[in-house]
Order: sequence, then structure tokens, then C-alpha cells
Amino acid sequence: MIAAAFPLVRPLLHRLDAERAHDLTLRALSLLPPGKPAADDPRLAVDLLGRRFPNPVGLAAGFDKGARVPDAMLGLGFGFVEVGGVVPRPQPGNPQPRAFRLAADRAVINRYGLNSEGLDVVAGRLRARAGRPGIVGVNIGANKESTDRLADYVACTRTLAPLVDFVTVNVSSPNTLGLRDLQGEAFLDELLARTVEARDATGAKAAVFLKIAPDLALDALDAICATALKRGVQALVVSNTTVARPESLQEKSLARETGGLSGRPLFGPATRMLAQTRLRVVDRLPLVGVGGVDSAEAAWTKILAGASLIQLYSALVYDGPGLMDRIKAGLLQRMAAEGASALSQVVGRDAEALARAA
Repeated sequence: MIAAAFPLVRPLLHRLDAERAHDLTLRALSLLPPGKPAADDPRLAVDLLGRRFPNPVGLAAGFDKGARVPDAMLGLGFGFVEVGGVVPRPQPGNPQPRAFRLAADRAVINRYGLNSEGLDVVAGRLRARAGRPGIVGVNIGANKESTDRLADYVACTRTLAPLVDFVTVNVSSPNTLGLRDLQGEAFLDELLARTVEARDATGAKAAVFLKIAPDLALDALDAICATALKRGVQALVVSNTTVARPESLQEKSLARETGGLSGRPLFGPATRMLAQTRLRVVDRLPLVGVGGVDSAEAAWTKILAGASLIQLYSALVYDGPGLMDRIKAGLLQRMAAEGASALSQVVGRDAEALARAA
């Protein structure tokens, strides 16, 4: 029903400021009883980290920052949902306007700045859904004004790890001053050590993921991969939004807005970074491919580049929830054409070529 209504509602939503439209969407979803998704074809299932994902297509962090509608999104057919980013203390984020649609480019620029209702509110909502089916993770960060950002990640992990299936350490948002500095080798080593230690201290079985930027130099990527492996990170999420502005962007005026660029223009650089990461970790560390996924072809390419799971968000702005069924059907068609009975049979197959793609 929601998917069928989207083409009618989209023109109305797109007349509104992007953030206002997003808030209305969340409010509407929160008022609807979560639907039960149709059973996925078992060929789409992904067995990873002791969990069975019914399909590989997840909702990326940023859509549901406050964990208001994870069950509604699972009901739309996502294989898993990542809520957040969450920081310990409530913070408003950056001044509005801070989200912009680049419609001609099927892209979005945001500079939200990790606006968050805070750890206590999000934890309360996650506790309230305890025992419900579906794989849910949470993206964690640090307060903008924090004097001890490492402690912020530890606090989030201690509280949230027992409530979710995975915790994603976000050191790659471009919209919080200095956050990407935590991708440096010395900072990252301590951060990951303390995060994993905090998870272990709770006795939780939540996996620890690390989300990285698409704008890394390859020597920095070398260090991140080595540190993630050393510290027992269980998956890398590649990638966050980009601060780059490709010459190909058509919305020249909006392209001058500061913030992270997502959507279709991010697909190329994010997929190259994904493939480069796969070449470094091979099969020692699963990868989640994010950035520009708006079709079955894009999802398939992420898998060929090395992703065991994929995530999307910006494409929902333009295509709505019906995109999920189209992607899953398209993946099954490609699997049939390849004679593959499981997606794991093709993960990373074209990583070397895609790492060099222009």
C-alpha cells in the first residue's frame, strides 16, 4: 500500500523543504502499524556473523536517526535496518536548511551534523522493540562539543550493544568538525580497541562494524583495514557521503552547498573504494556496500565489488519503497543468469576490475 501510494505523494513531498518532507515521512510511518513483509526467496538470504539476513538490502543510517520506525522499514522488505547516528547527549545539529535535493542528479547533500535526540531516548525505543523479529543495528558517533570523543563511543556501545544486532562506529561523517580525524591510525586503533572492549564487557553478541569515508587516500585505507583486522572489527561499511563535487553534477547552484553528497553521483567513488577495500581484506572481513544504490544493477555491482550486504537511503527520496521489490527481483534474475544459487558465490568476483574503474 505504501509503495503504491508513493508516486502520488512524491510531488507533494518534493514541494517541501527536504528535511520537512523527511520528518513528515517518519511521522506517517510511525503512525502506521508495521506490515509483515512477504517472505524473501531463500536464494537471497545471507548468512553472516551468526545471523541470517533474509535479503542483502539494508536501510542505511541517517533515515531513522531516532529509531522511531525500524519495524516499519523492516515491514517494507528491507533485510536489515541501521538506525542512528546516535550521540550520548541530545544535540540539535547544524542550522537549517541543511538538506538539499539535487533532483537532476538523483542526489542529496546534507549537513545535519549528527542531530540526535540522545542516547537515552534511542535506547528507550530500542528496548521497547525487544523480542521483535528483524535485524537492527545502530550507528554511533560523538557529540560535537565533546572533550572526550572516545568516551562518547564507549558510552553508546555500553548502552546500545545489548539492544541491537550490530553497532557501527561512525568516524566518517563530514558534517561534524574533526570527526574524520578519528580515521587516523593512532586514534582509530584506540577507538576500536575501547569500543570492542565495551561491547565485550556487556556480554552482548552485537557485531562491531566500522564505517569509512569514500575520500580516503589508499595508504590511509591500508592502515584502516589493518587496524580493523587487528582490533576484531567484524565488518567494514563502505562508504559514507563524499565531500567531493563531481564536474558531472547538473545542479550547479545546489552543488555549492557544503555537506556530504549522496545518491547516484556517489556510486562510482564509493564502489571503487569498496573494491579497493575488498582487495585488502579479501574474505577476512565482510563488507557492506553503500553509496548510490538505486537499482538492481547498482546492487549487483556492489556485490561483485566485494559487498556481502548493501545499504541504501537517498534513492528512497526519488523512488520510494517500491524500489526494494525491484532490486530483489533484479538480483534474482542476475543470479539465475549466472547460475548462482547464493550471492556469496559472486561476492568480490570483479573487485580487481572495479577498483580500477574510472
